[in-house]
Amino acid sequence: MLYHSTTTPSHRVDLKEAILRSLPPDNGLYMPDALPVLSSDFWAIWRDLEFQEVAYAAAHAFFQEDVPAAALKDMVEGTLTFEVPLVCLSPGDHILELFHGPTLAFKDFGARFMARLMAWLVRGESRELTVLVATSGDTGGAVASAFHQVPGTRVIILYPEGKVSGLQEKQLTTLGDNISALEIAGTFDDCQRLVKSAFLDRELSERLNLTSANSINLARLVPQSFYYLEATRQLPEGVDPTFAIPSGNFGNLTAGLLAVQLGLPVKQFIAATNINDVVPAYLKSGTYEPRPSTATISNAMDVGAPSNFARMQALFGNSWEAMRQKIVGYRISDDETRAAIREVKSLHDYELDPHGAVAWIAARRWRAANPTHPTIVLETAHPAKFLDVMEHELGKGVVEIPERLAILAHREKVAAKLAPDEAAFKEWLLGNR
Repeated sequence: MLYHSTTTPSHRVDLKEAILRSLPPDNGLYMPDALPVLSSDFWAIWRDLEFQEVAYAAAHAFFQEDVPAAALKDMVEGTLTFEVPLVCLSPGDHILELFHGPTLAFKDFGARFMARLMAWLVRGESRELTVLVATSGDTGGAVASAFHQVPGTRVIILYPEGKVSGLQEKQLTTLGDNISALEIAGTFDDCQRLVKSAFLDRELSERLNLTSANSINLARLVPQSFYYLEATRQLPEGVDPTFAIPSGNFGNLTAGLLAVQLGLPVKQFIAATNINDVVPAYLKSGTYEPRPSTATISNAMDVGAPSNFARMQALFGNSWEAMRQKIVGYRISDDETRAAIREVKSLHDYELDPHGAVAWIAARRWRAANPTHPTIVLETAHPAKFLDVMEHELGKGVVEIPERLAILAHREKVAAKLAPDEAAFKEWLLGNR
């Protein structure tokens, strides 16, 4: 299959170029020339399949003959080594727990699959692959874990100074080996801008053999579509869910749209944001106005210029009306988020992290007008990753800290500090090879 740029559809490349170069030279995003649809034979039996079998069918639909069946099955099976439970808190109110992977965040799905796909794409080559990633929290930790000590790769993680939680920062900055962290004196949007500037410098990109692990890379989104199928499969037959998705860069919601393209029946998507509500505002007005992001307690969603908006537009044929028919947006404040954490703990004895809490409030608002339709809230990270917020709302000792997080507390942070300057960033890349 060929892949085209959302900005210049005539610019088309093969799978290897789309994944390893990540970003087209026109600053668009790569999309498949033909969006796949799973056959009626698959949908007739999918509820009887195992999660890995369902995921393989979805992956094969996207990559087809470009990746041999045996290699693709190995990638899927190596990625999905943990459970994806759907928890029912009350009739119609469900939580999809996506934090059971090695770094306790949903980004483990995309990062682990991407690492395996990239390793297969560069098999037999001698050049080192440099993986750039901008993170507002969980992406960096998942990518660091997935690529740690992978031969022939080095990973450079950019994160905004003072805007990730303490344990998230330790996940980014304590592995060493082939993992380097850059602490940027700015916002996530600055980090994302720096990464894009490196890719758009074609000489630099070729010289350093750059690739991206952000959701600008299609290899991140395909595996995230897997759990939409798995969540729906756990509901009774004939029930079309509405997914409430904590949203920042909108890769997660875009992955849900790809699942719908495959044929998954979904009633509605809820784009739940904090006060960085560029997309909910667009859904109301039809005007897209990116702006500098504002820091909140749901830090992974502090994005003022969501990269995947271009893909969302492409999937809806650039129609505002079509998009707002399928996606409804809600803006949630920090005070509301804090209240939801306390409320869900009090009513259901369940601990929602700040991002899941944002989606919970949005789902409740939607269900007020649609009481007979079930919602699935994506709980994207373990609450222990946001211990300061959780302890402030629920008290110390309430949230159990998993051992894989607890052991990070006393490890030494190692990160280089940089200004959000493109020239300085490129100089650092060339000087630290």
